[in-house]
Amino acid sequence: MFLRKSIKSIITKALTRISSSPHHLHRRFLQSNLPRRVISPSLSSCGDDVTTASVYEHGTASPQLHILEFFLIISVRYGDKGREMGKGRTQMEVGADGVALITIENPPVNALSPDVLLSLKENYEEVMRRDDVKAIVLTGARGKFSGGADISSFKEGEGESPRNSSMSIEFLTDILEGGRKPSVAAIDGLALGGGLEIAMVCHSRISTSSALLGLPELQLGIIPGLGGTQRLPRLIGLTKALEMMLTSKPVKGKEAYALGLVDAIVPPGDLLITALHWAIEIAECRRPWIKCLYKTDKLGSLREAKEILKFARAQAQKQSAYLEHPRVCIDVIEEGIVSGPRAGLLKEANASWTLQFSPTSKSLVHVFFAQRATSKVPGISDLGLTPRNISKVGILGGGLMGSGIATALILSNQRVILKEVNDNFLQAGVGRVKANLQSRVKKGTMTQENFEKALSLLTGVLDYEQFGDVDMVIEAVIEKVDLKQQIFADLEKYCPPHCILATNTSTIDLNLIGESTKSQNRIVGAHFFSPAHIMPLLEIVRTHNTSPQVVVDLLAVGKKIHKTPIVVGNCTGFAVNRMFFPYTQSALLLVDRGLDVYKIDQAITKFGMPMGPFRLADLVGFGVAVATILQYLQSYPERCYRSELMKLMLDDKRTGESSRKGFYLYDDRRKATPDPEIGKYIERSRNMAGVEADPQLMKLSDKDIVEMIFLPVVNEACRVLDEGIAVKASDLDIASIMGMGFPSFRGGLMFWADSLGAKYIHTTLEQWALTYGNFFKPSSYLAERAAKGIPLGAPVNQASSRL
Repeated sequence: MFLRKSIKSIITKALTRISSSPHHLHRRFLQSNLPRRVISPSLSSCGDDVTTASVYEHGTASPQLHILEFFLIISVRYGDKGREMGKGRTQMEVGADGVALITIENPPVNALSPDVLLSLKENYEEVMRRDDVKAIVLTGARGKFSGGADISSFKEGEGESPRNSSMSIEFLTDILEGGRKPSVAAIDGLALGGGLEIAMVCHSRISTSSALLGLPELQLGIIPGLGGTQRLPRLIGLTKALEMMLTSKPVKGKEAYALGLVDAIVPPGDLLITALHWAIEIAECRRPWIKCLYKTDKLGSLREAKEILKFARAQAQKQSAYLEHPRVCIDVIEEGIVSGPRAGLLKEANASWTLQFSPTSKSLVHVFFAQRATSKVPGISDLGLTPRNISKVGILGGGLMGSGIATALILSNQRVILKEVNDNFLQAGVGRVKANLQSRVKKGTMTQENFEKALSLLTGVLDYEQFGDVDMVIEAVIEKVDLKQQIFADLEKYCPPHCILATNTSTIDLNLIGESTKSQNRIVGAHFFSPAHIMPLLEIVRTHNTSPQVVVDLLAVGKKIHKTPIVVGNCTGFAVNRMFFPYTQSALLLVDRGLDVYKIDQAITKFGMPMGPFRLADLVGFGVAVATILQYLQSYPERCYRSELMKLMLDDKRTGESSRKGFYLYDDRRKATPDPEIGKYIERSRNMAGVEADPQLMKLSDKDIVEMIFLPVVNEACRVLDEGIAVKASDLDIASIMGMGFPSFRGGLMFWADSLGAKYIHTTLEQWALTYGNFFKPSSYLAERAAKGIPLGAPVNQASSRL
């Protein structure tokens, strides 16, 4: 029973981590006082280094940051055009002791690009021929073993036979692992993806305690392709191997040693000399010469293994039937256990190659590059501006949003002044921040010492006395225009002239908020998503007057607090909320026309959303939802659908989850169940709208429901792009994923829309508009791209050149 619960937990975690928030590497240099060696470089090609500045633009890695960055960052060194291959190599030095030291050199993280792998193969073929070499040590340059495969090469070779089977079997298994000379991997910094797979092929592994070892391939919709699915279970056991692969969770060197993944832990300064001695001792039969591909002692019995894998497969199917690659990974592992490791290697090579070209993998790779591109803003990031130091931040309002923003800031070592209007509100706000931190302590992700340190950075106040030296203020009070206007007028009086004046408003026009201030160039939107200390997206909203320096500063703040920023223009709802306002409205239209509430929610969750529009409305609360709908009716009356359904329910004291009654009923544990009583409200809403149930709509398939909900969202996103509110379609992909939970394995809203095609979307919306009105009327942007066959995600300048 315990084992089943463990596997269930692993699968659940895995399927919630398919999307990732990539982050950044730190530099470390391995130094060693080794005897001088004869250098015999093996180069498959040569050329000048491609700049790696973009890799390090975000500075030192935080322990909170997600491991996928380490695996993926290697691809950034190549541009979209004119990719310069031939930059990487391995270099071999043969010492007087008879040990060949082979070093992977491919900055910044020693990616296993094709040239590196070819160079490595040439080195191994040479050492196997040479009589003066009796053992090999394999390591990576500049304190990093290897960050894994070159992701930018994924798109190459579609439709061809798998290239990795010869590398995995003929080279790594038959020559490196099966050769007559032992290899020892000396691991520092990171050994991820293919890097760890090659390390496992070696006959022993020596690591530093801080090294990171993992197989994060599943976060890209693929599986390990160089033997990882076969060797990892044999080294650390099946259950732990499933966890590492399915969750993409790495381990540090110390844990890797405890698991049996590495054989010794040494300080960085002793790494190479220890590995050299270890290799000699294996060659001289003073240490065991282990080919882990054929180990079976940690696999358990065949019956136990098959039971674990069967249960894991069932959980994967239950948790996410639309994701193929977790189940493929399990199948490949089982093939090796049942039919033998070489059969497993062959199946792994074929499956990993095929998955590279799957829609899921293409989507997830797109998401990664799109996320890194959000900070590249024409007219902002290309001006050469340096972010100013933000040492002290004021926050106005200690409610749910204000306290969440304060939490995010102090977690990143930022001093915060939290202002409220009275002591009761202030103590409540500080209490919320404490609760946010204590939650981390309970989960084991924060020590008590760090809890105290973070809390010491927060100061609560009731006036503006301590605002004289703040560098930025974020207003997070209730959505009342006159209140916000008064606050900004006060801020201009009490804050220094360089201070950034930011608002967390989700819908109100920034020009309206700051109309009575003289400092228009300092006003900017800093729209966090709730809960602000957890949700990864930050909308930076600029007006026509906002200084580029202010935007650059806020981009830096977002990076510091581990948010993914998107820079957007000023309008009602900005980018995220505006493009998604049709999400609930189209659902209400369908219900008024006879479609079942719960069928809609079910279809949307099956599509991959965390919840359907009606469950979301319950969570947000009808008060907020109705007020928001009224704002959009005011701003965009020509294309809004006006439904009275939620207002009718609100008038009857149904407010959503908070009152335990909304579209669903909620028990003490907040578990939602359908409520048959909502039928009477739907009937009244239908009568007020003057429409009747449509028998055709009542028969819609899940696919049709998804399209009727999301195509109006795509249509509005087109308007957001056309008006310049968003800089590029890929920003809206990231916004839809991180702000609204759009499934990352579909690549984001616009990437998914392009899989349908602009022409199909335009034609479909035109047909619906004829039947159901202007709510579905295609935008001019969509019509233009459909007519010219231009993808919705194509850059505006690219589209213009084709018109």
